[in-house]
Amino acid sequence: MKLLLDQGLPLSAAALLRDAGIDTIHVGEIGMSEAEDVDIIQRARNEARIVATLDADFHTLLAVDVALTPSVIRIRIERLRAQALTNLLLTVIAECGEDLEQGAAITVEPSRIRIRRLPLVSDV
Repeated sequence: MKLLLDQGLPLSAAALLRDAGIDTIHVGEIGMSEAEDVDIIQRARNEARIVATLDADFHTLLAVDVALTPSVIRIRIERLRAQALTNLLLTVIAECGEDLEQGAAITVEPSRIRIRRLPLVSDV
């Protein structure tokens, strides 16, 4: 499992996740801290990474493009410190690993995890 952490998430969480055995990079480590969301998605797709973000726009972009990849974990819990974010992402990976590998848009809220498989399409 490989992660790409978006701006807004603690940079130091990338090192903690690497220490936990998860191949992780932060946009700030690769010169993409001001990159457009579409460029971050493309980078994740090219490197088979899962995007972790606070930004709702990533799920919207996946829906508009009827994309099959990359998986995106949207975190709806603010002000997480690096260790708390690391623990949260390790839990999400453990609980949702199969969905993430097959393509999913996951939303993490304080009391639940919602999983939607890609592509995100309306039944209407």
